Amino acid sequence: MPVYEYECPQCEKVLEVQQRMTDDPLSACPDCGGEVKKLISMSSFQLKGGGWYADGYGASSAAKESKTPATSSSTSTPP
Repeated sequence: MPVYEYECPQCEKVLEVQQRMTDDPLSACPDCGGEVKKLISMSSFQLKGGGWYADGYGASSAAKESKTPATSSSTSTPP
């Protein structure tokens, strides 16, 4: 279940409430009874890394091409 943050302007408290996404938002502060507002906060969920394309299929073929030495023709062709 997600955790939502609410702030009460009357008592200046910030609350963290675990609610379902289908639940109605909190409207009153449990401490003073004042009206609360929902805060937008940073998520604790982060995706890190280059992604599936950079880590998987595309990177291996690009890496193979750059690792193979270019063949140069040192023999001269007759005129």
